[in-house]
Amino acid sequence: MLIRLAFFLGAAAVGLAVAALVIDDLSITPVSFIAVVVVFAVIQSVLSPFISTVANNTAPVLIGAAGLVSTFAGLLVSSLVFGDNFQITGGVGSWIITSVVVWLVTMIATVLLPVIFVKRKVADARADGGGSGKNTRKK
Repeated sequence: MLIRLAFFLGAAAVGLAVAALVIDDLSITPVSFIAVVVVFAVIQSVLSPFISTVANNTAPVLIGAAGLVSTFAGLLVSSLVFGDNFQITGGVGSWIITSVVVWLVTMIATVLLPVIFVKRKVADARADGGGSGKNTRKK
């Protein structure tokens, strides 16, 4: 569970960092970045299942948009909580593009971070000779 949480926070951090780099209308102060990531991730993780359930019960066709809607909600709440330390300026278009970029990058990072982590652990284990070097298996 803690590893899953670390991957989720890491994916949120990557999504927000990439969005901040490529979207001129998004600004996050370096001092508040970690706090913004945590608040954003918590809001998104709480709202996503709720939005998915509502979409599934009322309009199943919209279930695919649940992640995008929860991303928008996470960004909105984060901007309200952090004020000048986290801003999306430039109007509705900026909010939409920021939501799409953060959602897309976070989704990709959620898939890739565990793969990278497992690949690194396997490489480390191989470099270490497969562990302690002792074979404790009985024959």
